[in-house]
Amino acid sequence: MPNDYNENWIGVEEAADYLGVKPTTVREWIKKQTGIPAHKIGKQWKFKKSDLDVWIKSGKSSI
Repeated sequence: MPNDYNENWIGVEEAADYLGVKPTTVREWIKKQTGIPAHKIGKQWKFKKSDLDVWIKSGKSSI
């Protein structure tokens, strides 16, 4: 099984901290459909750090 199978989900605040931006920036990226790998679980947006890493490495984060 892949290592990220057991990876914990993080919220908007933790994702923002991980990316070095403010939570409002992450919410704007979601709203503008920038391709940030966000998943809505219930009423909250959740992320996996490994997905964020892939998004950054792909260059799509700079669009």
